[in-house]
Amino acid sequence: MELAQVAERFQRATEEIGKVLVGQHDLVEATLVALFSEGNILIEGVPGLGKTLLVNTLSKVLSCGFKRVQFTPDLIPSDLTGHSIYNMADRQFTFNRGPIFTNLLLADEINRAPAKTQSALLEAMQERQVTVDGVTYPLDRPFITIATQNPLEQEGTYPLPEAQLDRFMFKLLVGYPATTEEQTILQHYAEGRDARDLSRFNLQEVLSGPQVLEVQQACLGVIVEPSIINYITAIVARTRNWHSVAVGASPRAGVNMLLAARAMSACQGRNFVVPDDVKELAPWVLRHRIRLRPEAEIEGVSPDDTVREILDAVEAPRK
Repeated sequence: MELAQVAERFQRATEEIGKVLVGQHDLVEATLVALFSEGNILIEGVPGLGKTLLVNTLSKVLSCGFKRVQFTPDLIPSDLTGHSIYNMADRQFTFNRGPIFTNLLLADEINRAPAKTQSALLEAMQERQVTVDGVTYPLDRPFITIATQNPLEQEGTYPLPEAQLDRFMFKLLVGYPATTEEQTILQHYAEGRDARDLSRFNLQEVLSGPQVLEVQQACLGVIVEPSIINYITAIVARTRNWHSVAVGASPRAGVNMLLAARAMSACQGRNFVVPDDVKELAPWVLRHRIRLRPEAEIEGVSPDDTVREILDAVEAPRK
């Protein structure tokens, strides 16, 4: 697929999702960029802001497999991966595949399940495979996990293991809509377009599973100059010795930043990455990968504040 086609599909997908999800342009853009680079996404926000609606709408715009799992405290790993059942007639075990065997997995309210269940996703999110009873089953491609979570201050939530957080390409934050956007949402309902029934929005399929793979392959052809690689490396390195950071970002952060920058460039129809691509997506890639010092948190410093300070301190390559 040519880069011009990638940009056209990106624009069409954005328009289709925009029929349902009012505002949240950055959220939609980041979700499609992650899809085009086959990266997992963690979306955080209080209930009712459209996190689940975004993924449900995306599943209608894509013609590929979609499964939703509601994470609860009593969910166990086999509820995700599947389990083996002994067949009395054949006198052998038969593996029943769980909902993780799909293309687009929605892990809804992921931090309401304990760490043992959350860790069942680790192998799938990284290696795109599942191992049950010593047997490894590859997942269909493309495969991405989009997880939603409530803020940790809310009752009944568990913090995600750090190993799992690092496997999310992006952590996206959803805020309250602007007044005009909220008025548009209410207008939709007044006109009979209920977001609980997506059939009323006349959504069109934009990409099939094989076409998503073609887009991902096309993104790999985007040129990344050595100066951009040095820029990404410098940003990630500064997170490890910054005054307000206790634990910096892993090498996986730099890899994700490079892959996402390629996809972002392709979505704009460019065959080369520019520093502004890196600057735009750096908060998405880094905010969940750095741990602040306690004294910085007491002073009210946020991970996004720290990322902005680092971006200001690291000199961007000149075009």
